Amino acid sequence: MTANKTILRALAGETLPTPPIWMMRQAGRYLPEYRATRAKAGDFLSLCYNPELAAEVTLQPIRRYGFDGSILFADILLVPQALGADLWFVTGEGPRLSTITTKAEMEALKPADAIHDHLAPIYETVRILSRELPEETTLIGFAGAPWTVATYMIAGKGTPNQGPAHALKDENPEVFDALMERITLATIEYLDMQIKAGAEVVKLFDSWAGSLQGTDFDRYSTEPLRQIISALKARHPDVPIIAFPRGAGARFANLHAATGADCIAIDDGVSAEWVAEHVQPNGCVQGNLKSSHMVTGGDALVQETRAIVDALAKGPHIFNLGHGITPDADPENVQLMIDTVRGTRG
Repeated sequence: MTANKTILRALAGETLPTPPIWMMRQAGRYLPEYRATRAKAGDFLSLCYNPELAAEVTLQPIRRYGFDGSILFADILLVPQALGADLWFVTGEGPRLSTITTKAEMEALKPADAIHDHLAPIYETVRILSRELPEETTLIGFAGAPWTVATYMIAGKGTPNQGPAHALKDENPEVFDALMERITLATIEYLDMQIKAGAEVVKLFDSWAGSLQGTDFDRYSTEPLRQIISALKARHPDVPIIAFPRGAGARFANLHAATGADCIAIDDGVSAEWVAEHVQPNGCVQGNLKSSHMVTGGDALVQETRAIVDALAKGPHIFNLGHGITPDADPENVQLMIDTVRGTRG
């Protein structure tokens, strides 16, 4: 099967003549078919927990575009909910959670291995996808990394600078460290079950890693990633893992070795030329077109896409955006990007 799956070949270290391609948030609000399915589900969380509809929105961009990879439709905050946090979404504002800032609140959370009943619908979605995806399409599972998940659990929502999490880390390290450990252990359990259900690759999203400075980056982004990857590799040695510590900057250079990840996903804060020199010699890289090109399109999209493909052509590379596609993106620009990567336009 691997011979047909270009993403698995790239993750194994192969340099391919055309990089495989998928896109973060490829199932989402920029697609009219997604919006129709979400309306049928009723709300975002109902969509996440409905295996048939979650599988449907995961398959929609594969049908439309023929991406080489398909990422499970879910949300990083389902793990906090499975641990016992209250979770709801406010229209136009995003997620809200009950907060974890005290020892009592921390101790009220469920054990890491008690999440599976709550998350059973997600595992069923993975099973459906493993049956229904085209045989050449790689199925990617995912979870949020502990630091990023903790920032939401501590603040109760997304924040501009992750200030509440930094404050708890500095002022009450006992509670903060206990929360990080609980999330880390739960994430291992969650991804283990995704792999057992059929995920061929898993990805860890540390979307707010860039707000960690100095040794805090090593301790609270890199080290939890290393722990999760090490535990998963012990259970599933042949399953590749992608790590995405967004905002890592120059620290991207040593993250293959520091985390044990098979691939480091790169944001658009560094150039592809820099990545080719400093990161790609260590293993597969993924990235890193600015997601704004999916809105604006045109010659700039084509030129930047070609530049990234050319810069990273001498080593293993999975083409992707530097962050998730935004709801205001034009579906035609996605097609233009794919055609440019695959060399089917001009």
